[in-house]
Amino acid sequence: MRADMLTSVLTELNGTSGDIEASGVISTDGLMIAAVLPAGMDEDRVGAMSAAMLSLGDRTAQELARGALEQVLIKGAKGYVLMTYAGEESVLTVLAKPNAKLGLIFLDVKRAAVSIAELL
Repeated sequence: MRADMLTSVLTELNGTSGDIEASGVISTDGLMIAAVLPAGMDEDRVGAMSAAMLSLGDRTAQELARGALEQVLIKGAKGYVLMTYAGEESVLTVLAKPNAKLGLIFLDVKRAAVSIAELL
């Protein structure tokens, strides 16, 4: 039931912008809790990479005295990866197109993260 509700939040998030290609809720240790990914994308890989980057981001923010980590943004030639905490033990990961309007995506992701945190 909870997984269905999380998937519903992710489906709604993906529908808010044509620039969002995929999204997932991942535990901080890399376990995929719920996902709306395109065919052929490996859930386990997305989960593992998200956990690794989140851990590195946490440590970097701490070591460089930047305060508590809020989000990790990766820009590649083929698009963006955005990770935002959704509660204390999970992260919302979003994959977006290279020409995405990031301001709108940040707003939508923040709203989705709040909804996910309430469900977890």
